[in-house]
Amino acid sequence: MTSFHWLLFFLLLQVIHFLGTWKLYEAAGRKSWEAAVPVYNAIVLMKIINRPTWWTLLLFIPIVNLIMFPVVWVETIRSFGKNTALDTFLVLITFGLYIYYINYTQKPEYIKDRSLSPKNKTADTISSLLFAIVVATIVHGYAIQPFNIPSSSLEKSLLIGDFLFVSKINYGARPPMTAIAAPMVHDTLPLLNKKSYLSWPQLPYFRLPGFQKIKNNDIVVFNWPRDTLFNMYLPADKRYDKPVDKKTNYVKRCVGIPGDSLSIKDGIVFINGKELILPERAKPQYSYKVAYDGKTPIDFPALLKSMDITDPAGFLDDSKRDTIYFKSLTFAAAEQLRHIPGITGVDRIITPGPEDGIFPDFKDGKPSVSNHWSCDNYGPIYIPEAGKTVALTTKTLPFYKLIITEYEGNTLREDGNDIYINDKKATTYTFKQNYYWMMGDNRHNSLDARYFGYTPEDHIVGKPVFIWMSLDPNEKGLKKIRWDRVFTTVGGDGQPQSYFKYFLIVLALYFGLDYFIKKRKQKQA
Repeated sequence: MTSFHWLLFFLLLQVIHFLGTWKLYEAAGRKSWEAAVPVYNAIVLMKIINRPTWWTLLLFIPIVNLIMFPVVWVETIRSFGKNTALDTFLVLITFGLYIYYINYTQKPEYIKDRSLSPKNKTADTISSLLFAIVVATIVHGYAIQPFNIPSSSLEKSLLIGDFLFVSKINYGARPPMTAIAAPMVHDTLPLLNKKSYLSWPQLPYFRLPGFQKIKNNDIVVFNWPRDTLFNMYLPADKRYDKPVDKKTNYVKRCVGIPGDSLSIKDGIVFINGKELILPERAKPQYSYKVAYDGKTPIDFPALLKSMDITDPAGFLDDSKRDTIYFKSLTFAAAEQLRHIPGITGVDRIITPGPEDGIFPDFKDGKPSVSNHWSCDNYGPIYIPEAGKTVALTTKTLPFYKLIITEYEGNTLREDGNDIYINDKKATTYTFKQNYYWMMGDNRHNSLDARYFGYTPEDHIVGKPVFIWMSLDPNEKGLKKIRWDRVFTTVGGDGQPQSYFKYFLIVLALYFGLDYFIKKRKQKQA
């Protein structure tokens, strides 16, 4: 839906509200026209049902309003004496239209000073639960979202089993675009394995102001642009066209920002012709071939454990045991291996081109535009910037085809060497939004921009800022907790430092102070 369509829809809701409540407004001592004025009618209604004016704001927050509308319906009928369980059921099952019945068939009697206190424990519990859900939904949607690391693409920087807090305010919170969805879940309902949202209607993209922009090397959470799966962890049965904010959440390192020229040479990323220097905490990993003389005794399990290597791909020949392949090895670990007696060679593997599936060819079997690129030798490629214009030819079009069609909503047609956008012949294209190039530090074990291409700005979710828990999937009991990673920051200079002990000290001080205050009050009583 466009902004114009949303305006028409909003005005239609105002008409529906006016027709169903104008007599109730009069019965409450207000003017009937007050039920017709957008926003003002909601403020007046809050006064009628004796609720705080700030509730009006909640009616305009996506997802939160799905909780608040039923609450307001129930509060409205109770303000006019309809307090039975049947009344509550009818107003909810009719999506508020039961108010029409009261408005036109009853003689509404307004209860000005009705009690707002819950009448029983069940009502009190429901009221508290709704309030908690509203607060949690606002925090989850506009401030901080919990996130779990499910893959090894950022291994060493972020580990499988890390539980993060992702800040949405750093880059500016993106209000939900999917207007009807279950609160605080993503694309699938837990346990039920059903879609958690309705694809229609869709709100226009909008982002609140942030206090920083995405920089090279920032770790970013974003919606996977090429997500066309019902659930990325289940077998695919067909293509699903998901709303932007319901695409699968990914976390990668942003190596290229709008306006950059990016290339990869033998696995090393270059930005605008200069090598991208990663922060100290980042430890890029590559695949290696390690030659072994087959004679010198080496306790390989102990060696791998001491080097924190958990993913040797195996021996080339088990009978000779002369070559070991490592899927993910840091430069430091590779250098350490070179000094182990019996190791005769340590060579980083460079993937030859053309590599099937590399962007923008998408497994079409033709390395026509990629010039025989691979994940290790790639580019140069331009990272699109909003407002910038590029030349369109049959050679450059594959890089920008998804941007023109899927990400920026144009029609595209090719007729020989001619390109038509929205049925008009085009030789250039001007980008409507910024794009980013996201890659994993685990270079040979990461589904990233080298395969799915650019990430649009409207797909950005937030910035990981804090690891509040880290669980090792290969351990049990208390050993499962990686204590050195609990309460550590994701960014910053130097190596990660755990603030868990400081948290425990603050917690102990809080409970100690609380105990002292309670004891003092008991003595005074």
